[in-house]
Amino acid sequence: MSNFGFLDMRLVNAYDVAYREAKSAVKSQYILEQAQTYSSLAEAIAECSLVVGTTAVGHRDLHIPLYRLETGARLIREHLTSAKAALLFGSEKFGLSNDDISHCHWLMRIPVRNEHASMNLGQAVAICLYELKRDEAAVNQPEYPSPALASAESLERLTSVFLQLLVEGGYTQERTSESSELKLRRLMRRLRLPDHDAEIMLGMLRQVLWKIRNP
Repeated sequence: MSNFGFLDMRLVNAYDVAYREAKSAVKSQYILEQAQTYSSLAEAIAECSLVVGTTAVGHRDLHIPLYRLETGARLIREHLTSAKAALLFGSEKFGLSNDDISHCHWLMRIPVRNEHASMNLGQAVAICLYELKRDEAAVNQPEYPSPALASAESLERLTSVFLQLLVEGGYTQERTSESSELKLRRLMRRLRLPDHDAEIMLGMLRQVLWKIRNP
């Protein structure tokens, strides 16, 4: 919950001994400390205008809509812009009871294979909360700003030193150096080198060229 920014945990009929002894991940103890306990599900969700249950489905005869996680998460996000919602998980062993489900507006499932539909409760919670937090508009956005690309002047210096190195190293001949220069200039631009990397590469090539000239 802490990883994805969901802080309001509510427990119904929690097994007090295990709950009070529970250990949380680093920096998330406050979620356990602030968690609210209730004797009934109706009390826990009283002010929520949307209650979504999670289920592995199995052989149940459902009487309310069931959505895949991707669709359900989108609907919950839309609801949260104006009102409170509750995401309901049952016990790890038995899941939600029929009575629990009767409090839900609809159900949501994680698309797992039929041969192994059950999941560890903590993993199921993490997957659901990740999908709730996922921002489709940000999927193709870089996490960090791209570094400034090398200027035309830097690339030209790099091309010049590289060409000198190829000629003096015997890779190309003076008579074909003009053709090699054109190829190098195009190559340097296709690489889209950041300015800092271009400076590092230039320093390396100059050192190699100096060693060739001063054996």
